[in-house]
Amino acid sequence: MATNAAYDAIADWYEEELLAGLKSGTPDGDPLDLRGLLRTMLGEGSGVCLEVGCGTGFHAAQVRTQGWYPLGVELSGEMLRHARGRLTAAQADAVRLPIRTGSVPAVLAMMVHTDMPDYPAVVAEAARVLRPGGVLVHIGVHPCFCGGFADRSDREAVVIRPGYLDGHWTKSSWTDKGVRAKIGSTHRPLPELLNAFTAAGLALERFGEGDSPTPAVLAVRARKPG
Repeated sequence: MATNAAYDAIADWYEEELLAGLKSGTPDGDPLDLRGLLRTMLGEGSGVCLEVGCGTGFHAAQVRTQGWYPLGVELSGEMLRHARGRLTAAQADAVRLPIRTGSVPAVLAMMVHTDMPDYPAVVAEAARVLRPGGVLVHIGVHPCFCGGFADRSDREAVVIRPGYLDGHWTKSSWTDKGVRAKIGSTHRPLPELLNAFTAAGLALERFGEGDSPTPAVLAVRARKPG
């Protein structure tokens, strides 16, 4: 996972600038359709929804409106400072969750997998804490169309350069306004990402994509056999 210092350094920018559009509540403020994907992939429910890498806790309000009780885990103390009042959260690493085995009905990983160097271990840990029949919802950067290899400066003609298969950490980006250019990110090709769910014993159940005309977000819902 990204170091404490990395996200501590950008926590104010993340809260005040990166999330500005989402805070507006308008469709134009959510071009990736994160709200829609969260609504359809998680669905309505009850009990705890544990968000790994909860950041500033921005998505907790929607999780709550869908009937769940939002609980967060985040490595960065500065991000958690912004999360106060939005959800109950603990400072911890997503590969070592302070949660009892088989105890939660839902886990959410929202736009965080590229920040986590060992995301397969995070998925395995999420599977550990899920109840039988529980769901893991992953909503993250689309591995096929986003990364250091993708130039998205023209939305109508995304250019994919060599590098998709490399699966590496990079700060290379078509824009200096995103997280990747500020602290870097880890890329995983699509098969490697999906194999993390099946290797953890989860059953892939539903998929979604966000943004157009070329998706920037891939969503996955996987279920722990019950």
